[in-house]
Amino acid sequence: MSRRPRASMQDVARLAGVSAQTVSRVAREEGTVRPETTRRVREAMRQLGYAPNRAAQALRSGAFNTVGVIGHKLARTGEAHIIDAVTTALRDEGFGILLVDAPSNSAVDFTRALNSLSQAVDGVVVLRLETPSATPVQLPDGIPLVVGDFRYTDRHTAVGTDQTNGARDAVHHLLGLGHETVHHIAGPSSSVQARAREQAWIATLWEEGRAVPPLVRGDWSPRSGYEAGRRLLEDPDVTAVFCANDEMALGFIRACHEEGRSIPEDISVVGFDDIMAEWMWPPLTTVAQDFATIGTELVAALLPQLRGEPDEPRGILVPAPLVVRGSTTTPHRR
Repeated sequence: MSRRPRASMQDVARLAGVSAQTVSRVAREEGTVRPETTRRVREAMRQLGYAPNRAAQALRSGAFNTVGVIGHKLARTGEAHIIDAVTTALRDEGFGILLVDAPSNSAVDFTRALNSLSQAVDGVVVLRLETPSATPVQLPDGIPLVVGDFRYTDRHTAVGTDQTNGARDAVHHLLGLGHETVHHIAGPSSSVQARAREQAWIATLWEEGRAVPPLVRGDWSPRSGYEAGRRLLEDPDVTAVFCANDEMALGFIRACHEEGRSIPEDISVVGFDDIMAEWMWPPLTTVAQDFATIGTELVAALLPQLRGEPDEPRGILVPAPLVVRGSTTTPHRR
């Protein structure tokens, strides 16, 4: 089958009985064409199946009305919540999004993705930059850009969760209940967020003069939390565990149930994220990340740049409060 030739602007102009310049003004929605003429042009576009060349319009105007969003492992729940908030906020401002999932969290992959996006969008939102340092990623100059990261450089506005104080509150809560120390199921060593929570756990125990037990490392998944739990439960003196995310806490809780260790009577558990934590059993005490606020703050920080308004780079830390539920209590005295 032969493909039907794409209708041109001149075809629409002939059918509507107007000039190509008038068709162009209607396509750009300039509002300077009389309503009757606009109606006639739009009807001709509909009959011919004409679609304006948005790429050519962007080249002429210098604006794509599109924002690039780049991240790594976008299927993760936290990223999905942030993307939803970013998409909603951008849509309300009349922008579409171009979404890119980098193959890895390496500086090379992020730099390549950023360079490719910068050629086709008006601005870029980088989600949860997890590379060990923010500086090796070559963030392009000359394009509006914000970064979802709790670390801040003086080049771009960064928005992220207050990882340190969130983790400190989790450890203080468990110590305040009377536990002698707190064990930790950490996230992967390649994640800067995991390392920040781990360092806050260590620092808090040191400051309180408590022993720092050997940590057990997972990979954010429930399975890794379960496997870490099986190892931790070999020590009968474990009474309090801070998990670096709720999914690993879920796996740890299953390990406790299988070993006949009651939560919270035998072991108190705290997670991090507050994703469906209230529906676990028992309901999970956790540090709540406000993903929706992170997303809306990222867009709010990007909009002035998109409008060409002066905007000084700054760091925005979103609080991460501890939400106390049924998975923590005073230690059972043997």
